[in-house]
Amino acid sequence: MAQVFPRLLVLQLKLWALAGVGFVFVALLAWRIGIAPHPAIGTPAEQIVPFSHKHHVGDIGLDCRYCHTAVEQSAFAGIPPTHTCMTCHSELFTQQPMLAPVVQSFASGDPLQWNRIHDLPDFVYFNHSIHVAKGVGCATCHGPVDRMPLTWRVAPLTMQWCLDCHRAPEKYLRPVDRVFDMSWRPSGDQLALGRRLVAAYHIHKSSLTDCSTCHR
Repeated sequence: MAQVFPRLLVLQLKLWALAGVGFVFVALLAWRIGIAPHPAIGTPAEQIVPFSHKHHVGDIGLDCRYCHTAVEQSAFAGIPPTHTCMTCHSELFTQQPMLAPVVQSFASGDPLQWNRIHDLPDFVYFNHSIHVAKGVGCATCHGPVDRMPLTWRVAPLTMQWCLDCHRAPEKYLRPVDRVFDMSWRPSGDQLALGRRLVAAYHIHKSSLTDCSTCHR
């Protein structure tokens, strides 16, 4: 049977098809890398200033809300502006080399550029304020930051990890007045306490796993 298409055209079509497959593969790989949580669990993130939660929270006793002022009202916990740091450091350790970026930022008005540790993909909607209002403690997601000389991620931040809590919030809830208490532990049965809090905080478990809850 005679060949319908010239061999050169067939070769070009094959090369174009191969290139298309390669492009799709590279695009998918780039997408996966782009949505992958980073940095790795348990690995301290390098920052422009080696900020220690252990020193500021564990040793000094600063409340989370002193720096993360928006956490109770906003979807974002908020990164403290430099003038918050300078509330203390205009008097304390001002000349220390490690604090030079803070002093320069305050003088210039240019904000410090911190590397994000808990970074969700853009297609995920997360609201800090609703979790705080319903009794999800900071340590539940962020771990024992009061014992972290440099901050690292303790949770995978995957969809399955979120769903584990959304399907059974009673395993994780605490009284709202203990949300920012890094040392809080349930005094008795966590499940019994959690069930009472689910009812008290009007948490509707049936809707927590709706797609639209996190994907809007």
